[in-house]
Amino acid sequence: MRTSHSGATRRSGERGMALITGLLLLVVVTVIAVTMFRSFGIEQQIAGNVREKERAFNAAVSAQQYGEWWLLNGTVPASATCTAIVNSTTGQVCSNTINFASAPWSIGIRYLPFSQTQTTTYGTGTPPSQGTYYMAPLYYITDLGPATDPQTGKSGELYQVDAEGYGGTSNAVAEVESTYLVSTQYGMKPLDIQK
Repeated sequence: MRTSHSGATRRSGERGMALITGLLLLVVVTVIAVTMFRSFGIEQQIAGNVREKERAFNAAVSAQQYGEWWLLNGTVPASATCTAIVNSTTGQVCSNTINFASAPWSIGIRYLPFSQTQTTTYGTGTPPSQGTYYMAPLYYITDLGPATDPQTGKSGELYQVDAEGYGGTSNAVAEVESTYLVSTQYGMKPLDIQK
C-alpha cells in the first residue's frame, strides 16, 4: 500500500514558490514606484529651469526693445568708449565691442524699468524670492559705422543692439542681438547681418 507523502511534499514546495513569486513581484512594484517618484522630482526641476530661462529671455528682449526704441526716438549721441555699467535714461552709444559671451557683462546700460524691488542684490548669495530677478537686464548699443542698405541703396549708420537678461538665478541668463540701419531718409530699418 502506498501513502501520499509525495503530495504533501509537493504542496509545501508550491507554497514556497508562491511566497518567492510574491516577494519578487513586490520588489518589482517597489522599484517602479521609486522610479516614478524620482521622475516627478526631475520633471519639476526641468519645468522650473524652463520657466527661469523664459523669464531671462523676456527680460533680455525687453531691454533690447528699449534700446531699439531709444535709437529710433531720440537724437543719437556720438559714439564713445564705454567702460562701465551705467544707469541711464538717455542711453549711450559705444564705439568699443565687448565679449558678449561672458556673463555677467561688465559694460552696458541698466534697463531702468526693472525696479530694485524686482531684482535681488547681485552676488549676495541670497536665494531669490518668487518674482525677483538675479539682476536688472542690460543693453549695449555698438556703433558699427556707416553702411548702405543692399536692397534700397540708402545709406545710414549701422548699430548693433545687444541685451542680457536674467531669471531668478545667475544660471538663468539669456542674450539677444539685433542690427539696425538708422538713416535720416527713412528712420530705422532692421538688417539681417550674418556674422
